Amino acid sequence: MLKSHRKSMFSLQNLLIISAIFLLQACSQDQDVDVKHRDNETNRWYTQAQVEIGKAVFIENCALCHGKQAQADDNWRVANEDGSYPAPPLNGSAHAWHHPFLMLKDTIEHGVNQGAMPAWKDKLNNQQIEATIAWFVSHWPEKIYEAWRKRH
Repeated sequence: MLKSHRKSMFSLQNLLIISAIFLLQACSQDQDVDVKHRDNETNRWYTQAQVEIGKAVFIENCALCHGKQAQADDNWRVANEDGSYPAPPLNGSAHAWHHPFLMLKDTIEHGVNQGAMPAWKDKLNNQQIEATIAWFVSHWPEKIYEAWRKRH
C-alpha cells in the first residue's frame, strides 16, 4: 500500500509540474513577439507604426548612449576607466542580433552591469519597449535580420 501511495504521489507531482510548465508557456506566449511573423509592409515581425513609435522613444531615451542611428561610438569595445564598456551599436554591426527578442527586451527593462545601462521598466511600457526594439532592428541589413530570425 505504501508503494502504491508513493507511486500516486509521484504521478501527482509530475502532473503538477507538467501543468505548471504549460501554464508558464501560455502566459509567456502573450508577451512574446513572434519573430517568424512577416508584416505585409515591413516583411519583418514589426509594423511600420511600431518603427515610428520606436524611433521617438529611442531618440528621447537611448540615443545619448547608443547614437541617433543606433550606431554607438567607434570605441564601444574599449573599457572605460571603471571597467564598464560604452553602449554597443544596435544597428546590426555589433552583437545585439545574437540575442533573442526576450533577452533584448529584458536588457531594456532591467538594465545591465550595475547601472552601466539603466533599467527602463519604470519609464517605458511594454509597447514602447517593443517599438524601440522594432526601430533598431529596422536598421539591421536583411542578411543580419534573417540570421537572427533563423537563430531565434
